[in-house]
Amino acid sequence: MLSYKTFVHDASSDWVVFIHGAGGSSAVWFKQLRDFRQRFNILLVDLRGHGRSSDYHGNEKRYTLKSISQDVVDVLEREGIESAHFVGVSLGTILIRMIVDIAPSRVKSVIYAGAVAGFTVSARSLISVGQALRYLIPFHTLYATFAWIIMPGPKAQESRRIFKQEARQVAPEEFHRWIQLIPEVRRRLKEWSSRIPDCRSLYLMGGKDHLFLPPARRMASRSDSSFLQVIDGVGHVCNIERPGVFNQLAIAFLDGASPSKTTFSE
Repeated sequence: MLSYKTFVHDASSDWVVFIHGAGGSSAVWFKQLRDFRQRFNILLVDLRGHGRSSDYHGNEKRYTLKSISQDVVDVLEREGIESAHFVGVSLGTILIRMIVDIAPSRVKSVIYAGAVAGFTVSARSLISVGQALRYLIPFHTLYATFAWIIMPGPKAQESRRIFKQEARQVAPEEFHRWIQLIPEVRRRLKEWSSRIPDCRSLYLMGGKDHLFLPPARRMASRSDSSFLQVIDGVGHVCNIERPGVFNQLAIAFLDGASPSKTTFSE
């Protein structure tokens, strides 16, 4: 089973589950913990092959989005958490969307931070390059290069540092297992583009997240239960770059507020 950690609130019955992206770990949420713990019970998970789950790889030879997402559902079952709010970043948002499919009764609401809701032409090109080079150059070099492309500029320096630090704990063979998920990710995104779930969802994006903001904007516009809020001046990992604004918007949404303002400036 996945490694995980819980923080139990004395009075609240609401749970928030945080899911990190590929190459990261639950450590990427350290700027959310203090604010969220004041209002919710918290469940932090390390996905298979990441963080404290580095030695856990599931039982199947080939990873699938369903099996990786089921890992999280298994933790909920073990902890007796019947339903929860989910907050994910980057590839973690795809896993949450998968959980909405396989265990809809578990999901109260969703925040997709730096959502991967589709691929722009630039994103598709970047992925193709990564697939072509994954056996030719060291994984950590490839990951550091991608971090610069996905999280450019001086304001994203801390995000790059954290993700490169966490990626050092991921074994090269684990990276190859995850990169083999790309065809399924593409297939699922195409399927989900025409099948919008009813659960209340917030796409919380950075204004400079040029690779992933356009698809998230389109996806959020397709349902009355989906909302988009853009934090201006930051990129893909908006929870690290502007945690104060991120926490305020996210907690308000989980408390039931209906987002009105679309863009939040510096």
